[in-house]
Amino acid sequence: MKTFNTFGPVNPEEHYVVSRAEELVDFIKRVKLGRYIVIFAPRQTGKTTFFQWALDALAADTAETYFPIELNFEVYEDYAAPEFYTSLYQSIYEEIKWVFEKRGRVSSETLSQFLENTKLTDHVAMLRFFQQFANFLGDEKLVLIIDEFDGIPQDALRGFLRSLRSIYVQRSMRKCLYSVGIVGVKNVTQLNLDRSISPFNIQDEFTLPNFTLDQVHELLAQYTDEVGQAFAPEVIESIHRQTAGQPFLVNRFAQMLTEEMAISKSETIQMVHFAEAHTQLLEETNVNINHLITNIRRNPRFEIILMRIASYESGTRFNPHDEIISELATYGVITKGNDGMCEILNPIYQQHIMQAFKPLVNGLEHEYFPEDTHQGLVDYLTSAGQIKMDSLLDNFRDFIARAGFRILLVPDTPKEFVGQHLLYAYLDQFVQLIQGHIYLEGQTGRGKIDLAIFHNGKKYIVETKIWEGPRSYQSGKKQLAAYLKLEGTSEGYYVVFGHRAEPEPRVETEAIDGLTIRSYVIPVVQEVPSQQT
Repeated sequence: MKTFNTFGPVNPEEHYVVSRAEELVDFIKRVKLGRYIVIFAPRQTGKTTFFQWALDALAADTAETYFPIELNFEVYEDYAAPEFYTSLYQSIYEEIKWVFEKRGRVSSETLSQFLENTKLTDHVAMLRFFQQFANFLGDEKLVLIIDEFDGIPQDALRGFLRSLRSIYVQRSMRKCLYSVGIVGVKNVTQLNLDRSISPFNIQDEFTLPNFTLDQVHELLAQYTDEVGQAFAPEVIESIHRQTAGQPFLVNRFAQMLTEEMAISKSETIQMVHFAEAHTQLLEETNVNINHLITNIRRNPRFEIILMRIASYESGTRFNPHDEIISELATYGVITKGNDGMCEILNPIYQQHIMQAFKPLVNGLEHEYFPEDTHQGLVDYLTSAGQIKMDSLLDNFRDFIARAGFRILLVPDTPKEFVGQHLLYAYLDQFVQLIQGHIYLEGQTGRGKIDLAIFHNGKKYIVETKIWEGPRSYQSGKKQLAAYLKLEGTSEGYYVVFGHRAEPEPRVETEAIDGLTIRSYVIPVVQEVPSQQT
């Protein structure tokens, strides 16, 4: 039986796969046009697998003959340039021999001697090698694919790219390297080049997008066809919505639901199973999430920009020339939304980001609930085990009032976002105590943090944002009502934190479009008493 793969390249013989048919056709078309193609995308998005499929497609092409050389620069980062070129040639030589063996061919004596005697010492020697090697190929077109290009030594980078550019712009030399594919995380301008010079301005940028909803359906349908176990439609939609189609996360969800959880194969995978898998994904450590957390902690300024993206409706414009935004996009943390604004890539990442920036101990945990709260928090549960969200959020409002300026003493938390941090920490602690599930829903930017709590078969939606004026406050209610309709939920909760000098606390319950919305405006002090004027 096949499995869902979360480690290394995907093998269609062993793993369920998304075919990427349209993307492959587009890529092969560019190769046939002789383009020098670059894919720069975050790790674990399927780049390596995609290029391997592309090479297989080229090998199977009967109309034209291509001679592919596949390289990987991952191990070269600490090499000096001369050592890099020496080792690079050994890899090229091995690849050439492999292609001949795979095709059942024997190289001529002249070619064998040429390959044995060649030594690469710098980028010029590399250029000459490709020129001479191409003469042995006849009508075959040489295609060079380089994975993990970020690993190229800094003192070799400029010359290497100049040689590729020289081949591309001189028609007489194009035969020696007909097409090139470069794969990496950082784009060329981020590899510490002197940006006043463009040694590789002939690149054709290729985008490998995350899975669409249809592609997630395609992936999971392969499992259903083989095993007979179906996924409820809302589970498939939730997997796509929570991951935004990020390949690793989609496969990890499927892996947990089909291999690790004790769900009978005769039982349809339902939302209750999804909620359990979601909680596990938020609590586990895996390579993808470890990369995310490592990257967002590289710069203290990342927290401020990420929370602004999540908390303010006015949003943050996606400016690729801003180093902070560019770096976060490179790491796959944020992306450009359809409206040109920054968005956190998916709700899973946003929730991990909130957890990462949430202090382990904020000093107020024992004050969340009044001292006379019954053990087991039965004060906030009905006799049927449903959550009394009104009472739970009323208590949070009272907790903020009780804590006063002490909320500003929460460590490592910008005061601008302390209210949202505390609400998430408060609800997260409550949900853990009642053995429920909490996760982010909806958009991953433009001022809204939508929290979904799943307990005893019922879903509760809480939207939180920062006060940006009466118009924004009122429009937020209508947006929440529209979202509740999509979710098939009759009631929702709207928590807005006010940072004004004289904020007006509010609690109101309204019927909007036939739905019940309970709204809170909770004042959050921004200065300790000694600093207030």
